[in-house]
Amino acid sequence: MSIAGQPITVLGAGVGGLAAALALAQKGADVTVLEQADAIREIGAGLQISPNGATVLRALGLSAALDAASMRAQAVELRDGRDGDLVLRLDLARLRPQQGYHFLHRADLIELLAKAARAAGVQIRLLHKIETVDLSGSRPRVVTALGAEFQPSLLIGADGLHSKTRAALNGRTAPFFTRHIAWRCIIPAEAGAAPVAEVHMGAGRHLVSYPLRGGTLRNIVAVEERNAWVEESWSLRDDSLEMKLAFESFSPRVQGWLDQAQDVYVWGLFRHPVAQVWSKTLPEGAAVILGDAAHPTLPFLAQGASMALEDAWLLADRLANLPLAEALSAYQTARKPRCTRIVAAANSNAKTYHLSGPQRSIAHTALRLGGMIAPNLALKRFDWLYDHDVTQS
Repeated sequence: MSIAGQPITVLGAGVGGLAAALALAQKGADVTVLEQADAIREIGAGLQISPNGATVLRALGLSAALDAASMRAQAVELRDGRDGDLVLRLDLARLRPQQGYHFLHRADLIELLAKAARAAGVQIRLLHKIETVDLSGSRPRVVTALGAEFQPSLLIGADGLHSKTRAALNGRTAPFFTRHIAWRCIIPAEAGAAPVAEVHMGAGRHLVSYPLRGGTLRNIVAVEERNAWVEESWSLRDDSLEMKLAFESFSPRVQGWLDQAQDVYVWGLFRHPVAQVWSKTLPEGAAVILGDAAHPTLPFLAQGASMALEDAWLLADRLANLPLAEALSAYQTARKPRCTRIVAAANSNAKTYHLSGPQRSIAHTALRLGGMIAPNLALKRFDWLYDHDVTQS
C-alpha cells in the first residue's frame, strides 16, 4: 500500500521508535511519536552497533552522523577476570575491515535519530505517558496518564520491555528472573584508550567495558549471578561499593576502573518470551510492535539496538510495498525467527562468560588455541548475525 500522507502514531522515542518514525516519514507518512519523558535527554549508557545495525543507519542517510557520534571498534578481547590475561582477541579491524562495529553513547544515537526524524517532518510529543492501549474497537485507542485520547489508524508500539501495546496483543506474561543482576556506570577513560571492547570473565560474573565519545569516557556493564531479586529498571541507583565487592577478585585493571565509579545503576535481568502475536488488523486500523516490545533480549550479545533498527527498516518497507494486513504478516514472518535465534544466542553467551572450575580452564584453553590456529573462526560463527543486510531483504 502507499503510506504517503498516512497518519501513523509511534509509542516511544527510543532507538526503534525513532528509527521507524524516520523510515516511515522518508516514505511519505505523517508520523507522530508519543514519548513519556519531558525531554529527549542524556539517558542510559553506552551501546554497540554491529554491522547489521549500522547498515540500517546508513540506509536512512545517517552515515556521517553515525561516524561522527561513534568510535569504530578495532577488536573484542575476552580476558581472564582474575589476572586480566588475554584469552581470545577478535581483530575486527583486520579480519572484517569492510564492516563497521561502533561504540556510542545511547543519548548520542537517540539525538541523531531524533534530529533526522524532525527534519523529515516527524512530530515528537513529550510528556505523553501511556496508560491504556485498547485494541477491542474498530481502531487502536490510546489513553495517556493525563487523559488525552488518540485513535490512530496505525499504531506502532515501540514502548519497550513493559509495552502496553504488547500486552494488548498478547495479554500479560510474567518474566522469568534469570538470577543475574547488572550494574552500569560511565567513568573517565584513561588517556589513549583503544577502541576495544573488553570482556573480563570470572566464575559467576563478567564485566564488559569499552570507550565512548572519542575515548574521553569508558562504559562499564558488570553482571553477577545472585539469588536476590532486583527490580527490572534502568533508573535504580546503587552503592558503587556493592559492585566493587562483587568484583574484588578481578584484576588490578578492573579494580582501577571500579574505584572511579560514582553514579552506578543496577537492574535485574529478566527473560521475556518473544511475543507470539506482533500485530492485529482492525476494521479501520491496525497495531504492531517492534524492538524490546516484541523480543526483549539479555545484554550478552549487544544486539538490542541493532535488532530494533532492523525491525524499523523492515516494517517501514513492508508497509510501503504491501497491503496493510499482508505487510504486517510479512513483517512478523521475516523477523520472528531471526530475533528468536538472536535471543537464544545471547542466553548462551551468559553461560560461556561465567564458567568456573575445570570447565572454565578447558573452555579458556580451547579459546586460546582456536585464536592461534584459526583466528577468523570465532568471528565466522556469527556471520549469520553480522552479515545480514535487512535493507536488501
